[in-house]
Amino acid sequence: MAQEDVFKKIVSHCKEYGFVFPSSDIYDGLGAVYDYGQNGVELKNNIKQYWWQSMVLLHENIVGIDSAVFMHPTIWKASGHVDAFNDPLIDNRDSKKRYRADVLIEDQIARYEEKIEKEIAKARKRFKENFDESQYRATSPRVLDLVQKRDALHNRYSEAMNAMNLEELKQIILDEEIVCPISGTRNWTDVRQFNLMFKTEVGSTADGASTIYLRPETAQGIFVNYLNVQKTGRMKIPFGIAQIGKAFRNEIVARQFIFRMREFEQMEMQFFVKPGTELQWFEQWKQIRMAWHQALGFGAENYRFHDHEKLAHYANAASDVEFRMPFGFKEVEGIHSRTDFDLSQHAKYSGRKIEYFDPESNESYTPYVIETSIGVDRMFLSIMCHSYCEETLEGGESRVVLRLPAALAPTKLAVMPLVRKDGLPEKAREIMDELKFHFNCKYDEKDSIGKRYRRQDAVGTPYCITIDHDTLSDNCVTLRDRDTMQQQRVAIADLRSLIENKVSLTSLLKKLK
Repeated sequence: MAQEDVFKKIVSHCKEYGFVFPSSDIYDGLGAVYDYGQNGVELKNNIKQYWWQSMVLLHENIVGIDSAVFMHPTIWKASGHVDAFNDPLIDNRDSKKRYRADVLIEDQIARYEEKIEKEIAKARKRFKENFDESQYRATSPRVLDLVQKRDALHNRYSEAMNAMNLEELKQIILDEEIVCPISGTRNWTDVRQFNLMFKTEVGSTADGASTIYLRPETAQGIFVNYLNVQKTGRMKIPFGIAQIGKAFRNEIVARQFIFRMREFEQMEMQFFVKPGTELQWFEQWKQIRMAWHQALGFGAENYRFHDHEKLAHYANAASDVEFRMPFGFKEVEGIHSRTDFDLSQHAKYSGRKIEYFDPESNESYTPYVIETSIGVDRMFLSIMCHSYCEETLEGGESRVVLRLPAALAPTKLAVMPLVRKDGLPEKAREIMDELKFHFNCKYDEKDSIGKRYRRQDAVGTPYCITIDHDTLSDNCVTLRDRDTMQQQRVAIADLRSLIENKVSLTSLLKKLK
């Protein structure tokens, strides 16, 4: 099945099973805005809890805050967002559709990479066990030609973006003969800049109102609270401040479901270090964050680092953690060495002295910052994409199953009486009432037991227990595993410890040590 078709099925599955709904659905929706349903909000909360505990619980020198969405407008002037938070946009005159010029070019680079991989896959199939990939890459005229075109485009694109040369960006699009996906034409406008921040007003009257912005990132709320946290917490360098919160960007080219939205949620941690040590800490946090992702068990081959060649104005090093989505490797987290830019800028614009006094060296300095920033919604999407699975079972029957990591699954256990009589529902309720204090359980007695299993498979419930007539005499239930579909007889008294060990966040966090 084509990956595009798989992605469409995942989007449909999210709505059908209560994970993600189009916002304002009864009014035909609102572009690039989504609501999380009853199962989606549980999965999303579990992702946030996994991140929060991995930061704050496992690191003695990291604490959390929750800053306001509305902030003083000068903050965004100091951070550079007022002047520099722009996307290069281009329109197709025939389709009337607007695109990000950088995304069009990056997609073209990705197409070259796909062609290279296809050539290698064909050669591997042709030569079988005698295939030497490294030798083929070095000698195949077709592969060498594609690599040369890819690298030349990449270098040209990097130079244009670093210089923010809008004319060159358009020329690249023309030279590469990139067409509009809708109209199929190359009738492009010039490239121009567009600021992504939402504006609003604070004040009771129009005359007395002040223009402020919805925050485009949560990081600045951490920076402006650096002194408050450092002093009240008696924090010593190195230390970090973590935050989870909503951010807002007026994305003109929102796409790929919840991958790029106008209202989204970030999990960010700013780690303050002594100047001169930032690059060592940068490399260390890259490894820490990659381990966090890979602990979910999705396979190391589905992750990679992408080091930035074009650095933001505040950074001296930057790398993305990319995950293999159905539409290619895409960024799910960024790790940046932000230098002392943010604290220095806020000191300049606020007139406050923002420094750290180091009692060991008896000196004061402005700390440097290592940032880890992960999109909750992108993380949610990556988990859904990897977990979605269509299986053909023995006998030709099929099922759709979400192989969610058990610790993140919305529901941990489904409790099911075999029939709705003979005291089985009452016994099932008794078990449910005990276990619901320890993890999220669902009670289900409608339809055949097979249909109920399929329903729980589709929402990713890792375990189901069936209460049958023997339960009333032996105090045992049938425990079914979602992934293997194997069943075993388990004593009711052992259920809590057995399931809790497999579905708790603690079991996931222990993998990070």
